Amino acid sequence: MGGLLFGLTYASALGSGLTAGIFFAFSTFVITALARLPAEQGIAAMQSINVTVLNPLFMFVFMGTAFACVFLGIVSLNKWGTASAAYLLVGCVLYFVGSFLVTVIFSVPLNNALAAVTPGSSEGAQLWNHYLSSWVMWNHVRTIASLAALASFILAIRKW
Repeated sequence: MGGLLFGLTYASALGSGLTAGIFFAFSTFVITALARLPAEQGIAAMQSINVTVLNPLFMFVFMGTAFACVFLGIVSLNKWGTASAAYLLVGCVLYFVGSFLVTVIFSVPLNNALAAVTPGSSEGAQLWNHYLSSWVMWNHVRTIASLAALASFILAIRKW
């Protein structure tokens, strides 16, 4: 079981890092570039991105890391008292809450609202302004949480 847990922790570190990189790219330049476009074009581009991101490879990394975190979080409680358990639990909570749940609770509803508007409409332009500020703020949270989870998983591996 030790090799499996080590491998899942390693995979969770990689998944957290990949996810952090994706969120970081959006926070630092993708959304900024879309915001520079006329609202109609920015909305259309983001609508396309939100459809395209739902692909098997991204979903495997994003969801697979979340599922691994649930499993590893339970394992870390059973391993409590070992050198790696606290780091493992912190990494799991950071990723699951700060990346996965923030996506489900905040980002997806914003994406769904954006998907429901016509890019050239006044309703679309109004929503776009709200979307840019709110979505980016929550994306910063996801970026930081995923990166912190990565660091915690690395520390867990070092203490293994």
